Amino acid sequence: MKIEIESKKENVLQERMEMYFRVDHQGEPTPSRDAIKSKLAELLNVQKERVVIASARTEFGKSETRGYAKVYDSVDAAKKHESKYVLVRNKLIQREEKKKAEAAKPAAAAKK
Repeated sequence: MKIEIESKKENVLQERMEMYFRVDHQGEPTPSRDAIKSKLAELLNVQKERVVIASARTEFGKSETRGYAKVYDSVDAAKKHESKYVLVRNKLIQREEKKKAEAAKPAAAAKK
């Protein structure tokens, strides 16, 4: 797997660096989001937790994935600026369970 950064831009207000990248994975399966994060972190010499993959798409029949990533100044900055679902997808926070649905089930069973 070989990663090439196509463009890079500094965003001071959001405390991050934004980049478009291309992953060549000839002869290998499509890389996971976690594998791409690790390679980008290694390439940019930053902590893996500071890298957030916003999107990664592989075209049908090609062994090339293109994507968009953000490298934050700190993990706290990432948690401050990113949406919850993106943080869950990048394993920076745990997914919240739906407590209301679970609490309603035992109450409904008790009424019968």
